[in-house]
Amino acid sequence: MRNDSTDAEAKLWRHLERIPLEGTHFRRQVAIGKYFADFACHQSGLIIELDGSQHAEDAALQQDAERKAFLESQGYDVIRFWSHDVITELDAVLDTIFAVVQQRLTLLAEAHDFYPTPALRAAPLRQGEGEES
Repeated sequence: MRNDSTDAEAKLWRHLERIPLEGTHFRRQVAIGKYFADFACHQSGLIIELDGSQHAEDAALQQDAERKAFLESQGYDVIRFWSHDVITELDAVLDTIFAVVQQRLTLLAEAHDFYPTPALRAAPLRQGEGEES
């Protein structure tokens, strides 16, 4: 599917790096269960789906609801944008994604006492450091 991405998917993919949050890494066409998410950020638990006009039809709405329920059961939040909005209002779409990612990371940090992974080249703790007395 990566070779067959829509114009909107290709455009969003090129611009997702503009989201300036540490620890966010989006992947595209990510397999989760029997579904493929258009874009997923595992660190924040966010999935971005881009919808063309066919998603306004009743059958597609039902399929999208089932898909969203499954993805949410796996711990993800799903946000959807119309492909047309990505093409014509990219900055607004990116602002929305930024706000949602920031909110998700804050909630995850509060819920899990999350601390960012230390740098890989950080000096190891000296003997006795990090131990409670």
